[in-house]
Amino acid sequence: MDLHSITGPSFLKELNPEQLELLSEDIRRFLIENLSKTGGHIGPNLGVVELTIALHRVFDSPDDKLIWDVGHQSYVHKILTGRADQFDTLRKFKGLCGFPKRNESDHDVWETGHSSTSLSAAMGMAAARDIKKDKNYVIPIIGDGALTGGMAFEALNHIGHAQTDMTVILNDNEMSIAPNVGALHSVLGRMRTAGKYNKVKDDLEYLLKKVPAVGGKLASTAERVKDSLKYLVVSGMFFEELGFTYLGPIDGHDLEELEDNLEYAKKTKGPVLLHVITKKGKGYLPAEQDKIGTWHGIGPYKMETGDLVKSSSTAPSWSGLIAETARKLARTDERIVAITPAMPVGSKLEGFASEFPERMFDVGIAEQHATTMAAGLATQGMKPFLAIYSTFLQRAYDQVVHDVCRQNLNVFIGIDRSGLVGADGETHQGVFDIAFLRHLPNMVVMMPKDENEGQHMVKTAIDYNDGPIALRYPRGNGLGVPMDDELKAIPIGSWEVLEKGADAVILAFGTTIPMALHAAEQLREEGIQAEVVNSRFIKPLDEEMLASIFGRNVPVLTIEEAVLQGGFGSAVLEYAHDNGHEGAIIDRMGIPDLFVEHGDVAELMDEIHLNSDEVVKKVKMRVKQNSQQQERSNAL
Repeated sequence: MDLHSITGPSFLKELNPEQLELLSEDIRRFLIENLSKTGGHIGPNLGVVELTIALHRVFDSPDDKLIWDVGHQSYVHKILTGRADQFDTLRKFKGLCGFPKRNESDHDVWETGHSSTSLSAAMGMAAARDIKKDKNYVIPIIGDGALTGGMAFEALNHIGHAQTDMTVILNDNEMSIAPNVGALHSVLGRMRTAGKYNKVKDDLEYLLKKVPAVGGKLASTAERVKDSLKYLVVSGMFFEELGFTYLGPIDGHDLEELEDNLEYAKKTKGPVLLHVITKKGKGYLPAEQDKIGTWHGIGPYKMETGDLVKSSSTAPSWSGLIAETARKLARTDERIVAITPAMPVGSKLEGFASEFPERMFDVGIAEQHATTMAAGLATQGMKPFLAIYSTFLQRAYDQVVHDVCRQNLNVFIGIDRSGLVGADGETHQGVFDIAFLRHLPNMVVMMPKDENEGQHMVKTAIDYNDGPIALRYPRGNGLGVPMDDELKAIPIGSWEVLEKGADAVILAFGTTIPMALHAAEQLREEGIQAEVVNSRFIKPLDEEMLASIFGRNVPVLTIEEAVLQGGFGSAVLEYAHDNGHEGAIIDRMGIPDLFVEHGDVAELMDEIHLNSDEVVKKVKMRVKQNSQQQERSNAL
């Protein structure tokens, strides 16, 4: 079938079983071919082909609300709702988003990118439906990994208590990104072995009711027997205890079985949970055989072999550098433990886990728990390294404030993917952490200019025993600089001058350092000497250096790959105001007041005017302004 000809899902209702099987094969072939060029979340999408087809056959989107948790498994949904012709632009600048996007299609009713939100959103949509007396169905689709998130439990509790009409699809592939952990995962495992339970229960009830005269009484009495059977076979029927009608587990690749159960769920009053077993990566052997999450989300690859198209960079990845430096220090410091919320592969902690299994904790999709657990470890003299993506640290903000900073505990937070991350887009851009950490008492925030300084900052964080300390580092690889053999701690709050200059000062850090140095070189060619400072400590500021800079009465430009409001530049403005430098010329560059969408990072930086050309433009303008002010002052 030509998938590009699809304009909406209604055609599915006219297809026969053979045509549906062929469509499933076509979709898998399409995904494997297209994602080999663009990259993307191939494993999750190959696993939900039949499930997505069945959902669109049984329900009427967008009137019926299909809510994809996390959203990385929505590619099949996008194909069936008329977006196949845009897949060559997937995750590219101004192209098709890798997650549901409300302004992309009416069929995308909920935007996401973080896990465990679908059930709460579904409760809101169902409540609105009932208030308005509408008749549509609400169907959240949540994975077994996302179901371990605390927010999902809060929603399950509310939905079950309110007995709200909805059908929850539990897409159980036994993995989230990495293999799942936790007690709930074990419960689901026992449920998977109990697939015959519902059939036995229904057959028993049917037979008992056939007995003349006493059939009804026997059936009633048998309820207690069936309850006993239920607890023996399905480990307490966790979801039924929460108030759900539990169906399954069923084969998530059997279209007939899927449709039969979805139709049954539609007719059932109150909340229903349909437990669907799928195979992540189904139909593509490299993805099917993946046991650690490599094929969850991936860059371009060779379709015939599954070999990844590797980066030409020979520099270490930032995640690997930070994790391996922590591992190196852990060999001589038994206080060091590592914690990750379900991201051991992304945070490159496999080596640490292999060498120190008793000191490595993957807590699952549970950022709040991970953060407070780190605080608990710190109260007992341990040195926890909490490796967490910037975008996911947002989910643990209260714990950082209340449990870590308020108690001034020695927690080392490694903030991975800080700054723009590119293809994953606005739900994953790591641009808010400076603004939400900088104002917290006791917190230290730093970011290195290169990987050599990065390894020294890990040493700095481990040696620091006066409270919490956060190390930001970007996605991707380092610069390929020479690495020192001996690690050394950097004095807290100290900056360094990288280029001397008398006409202006550029304060930059992390990924904006190369931009600043390039701009300074361009400015020198135009006769302007701009000083470049590695402002590696975002908090505390190097107040001694700032006092010297402002004492020179030269323009100052701050640059950050983070939001401007409340960020590093704001801190410099506050310092100037509080220390009598109100007349100083200060300009700021950073992320404006908007959510930055997906695309290549360089394209995104150009889009928001965060590049070396803009640095040159601003410095020239401010140097000219400063010169004019001094001329007027001298004339007086």
